[in-house]
Amino acid sequence: MAKMLPELKSSKVITRYNGGEPVLSKKEIPYEANCIFNAGVIKYHGQYVMAFRNDYDYNGKGAFNGCMIGLAFSEDGIHWNVRKEPFITVEDIHDPDVIKVYDPRLTVIEDTVYLCFAVDTKHGVRGGIGVTKDFKKVEVLSLTAPDNRNMVLFPEKIDGRYVRLERPFPVYSRGGVDRFDTWMSYSNDLRYWGDTKLLLAVEDVPFANDKIGPGAPPIKTDAGWLTLFHSVDIDRTRGKNGWEDQWQKRYCAGIMLLDLKDPSKIIGMSKDPLIAPETEYETEGGFRTNVIFPGGLILEDNGEVKIYYGASDTVECMATARVEDLITLCKPIDK
Repeated sequence: MAKMLPELKSSKVITRYNGGEPVLSKKEIPYEANCIFNAGVIKYHGQYVMAFRNDYDYNGKGAFNGCMIGLAFSEDGIHWNVRKEPFITVEDIHDPDVIKVYDPRLTVIEDTVYLCFAVDTKHGVRGGIGVTKDFKKVEVLSLTAPDNRNMVLFPEKIDGRYVRLERPFPVYSRGGVDRFDTWMSYSNDLRYWGDTKLLLAVEDVPFANDKIGPGAPPIKTDAGWLTLFHSVDIDRTRGKNGWEDQWQKRYCAGIMLLDLKDPSKIIGMSKDPLIAPETEYETEGGFRTNVIFPGGLILEDNGEVKIYYGASDTVECMATARVEDLITLCKPIDK
């Protein structure tokens, strides 16, 4: 049985937007929508761009009949104009095996916008990488073998290669239960990936007992690659906690610092969560309560960092912090 963890609190260095109010919810979506969350966010040519997950047509039994990716734009990163039509649907992947597309992450590399996403197929979960030149169509460059997802790209090549973080699902080799870790892979062309290695394991995170995985694409600082991740712990006493009959997991956002030249080296990590579920939108009334899932990280010119995260798998929220404070949280790890 997974070890139970105590009550967790968010770091004092972060400030939630408007006390935890969403920056985007189903109310702003011009088509059918139930849950708007797990968005990827970038700042591109002076404008903020958000690709968000939309689960819709709830079946009343813990699942949705529809899921797609929508797109929104903003001048200030807070108030969003949602495009009137969906950005990516299952049909846009052009693979008859795909039955669901979701969880987008956006990265700009050399002034080109890339999108990581997940797809459910008839034969397993796969992670995809696509490129868009006009925010209207996405060219799919690669899809992983099952089972892998939660992929994010670094915003530049490192030692001549593209780098991504990912979370495979090694159920058999990890004892037949959730025990998912953060890995990383390298590529010369964004299509073929290899040189895969473990970056961060569940047992390395004091506030996780179930699984961890990538969050938002890292941002570059003088101190290293500032990198968010999601962590999950299970408490079998939690009960319902949402629309489903039972939801016993808690998701938090963690933060670590990776070496600039060799990002497979963790040079610092906070031993406490950066963001833990605390507000009404994070702990009450949502589809799956007690869920924080970070998907966007933007460093402004004035040193402010915008952190975008899904709350309770239902709405998209934002918090801010000073970049120097986030770096200070990442204490050197024990060698």
